[in-house]
Amino acid sequence: MALQELHYTFRATEPQPFPLGWSHSGVVGSGDMEVMFERCMLDGEIRFKVVTPVRGFERVWEQVLGRFVNETNLADVSVEINDNNATPVVVLMRLRQALKEARKEAEG
Repeated sequence: MALQELHYTFRATEPQPFPLGWSHSGVVGSGDMEVMFERCMLDGEIRFKVVTPVRGFERVWEQVLGRFVNETNLADVSVEINDNNATPVVVLMRLRQALKEARKEAEG
């Protein structure tokens, strides 16, 4: 099964920096995905790299990732997603979960 890489860049309306230097959440397994965040100086942008075996869903990825950015205003972070056939609901849930865990860890 050939994997494809998708790249997306967004800009938050009210940029909020990622609270940690880096974070990892999830596992690549049947119907799941992993998410890695790395804080970077991106002038208020957030960049996504998606590695997925699923073809033809570029617009769905863009919509789901855009929704996440609009909800969180996350900025100045590079996000890598390794997907194994996760549904859009799982993608959004995993992103929210990863951010929540990072914020909790940053608070100590």
